[in-house]
Amino acid sequence: MAMVTVTTLKQYLPEVTGDAANTDLEALLDRVEAATARYMGWRKSDNLASPRMLSATHTFFLDGPTHENPQVLQLPMRPIQSVASIHSDVDRQYNADTLIDATTYTLDKYLGQVILDPIIATDTFERGYRSIKVVCEAGYANSELPADLEHGICVWASQLHRNKATQGKDSITQRAATVSISPKTMPKEVAEILASFRESRQIL
Repeated sequence: MAMVTVTTLKQYLPEVTGDAANTDLEALLDRVEAATARYMGWRKSDNLASPRMLSATHTFFLDGPTHENPQVLQLPMRPIQSVASIHSDVDRQYNADTLIDATTYTLDKYLGQVILDPIIATDTFERGYRSIKVVCEAGYANSELPADLEHGICVWASQLHRNKATQGKDSITQRAATVSISPKTMPKEVAEILASFRESRQIL
């Protein structure tokens, strides 16, 4: 289910009146939010077929922190609502004895970072291929979606709705001239909005 409501999208589509188009608009918002999440570098959650903006359970397998900041573990999505568990195990068994004590680290929700307390932590984030397993709630909580991100989704969805007659075509004829179209291309305004949200880190 999309986080952006049909009511909000209709503010960008004043020509759409009544409720007849609601089902189609809901489906469109769902697809646009999934495409936006993929563009931002997000992956699907543990129980969904495609990425979503709404917070859900994710399991990440990471190679550990950088050598420069061995006590800081950067997660590949943000925001992170909560962390259920972290295992540090170069053998990749992730047994109970590799579980990191939750009282020894803090979470920076909006930076997506887990930070070990160097004073009280007896565990470490070990470096190695998929040596770290993190189970967490990642994504936006209800009513937490940033206004500019909501705006970008609505701009993209409204353009797709207006252009649905030309989707799948490479060109159309206007005023006796052939005009190329790119229905799958994200609007420039939307790309500029998403630039600050886009994740450059790869989820392993």
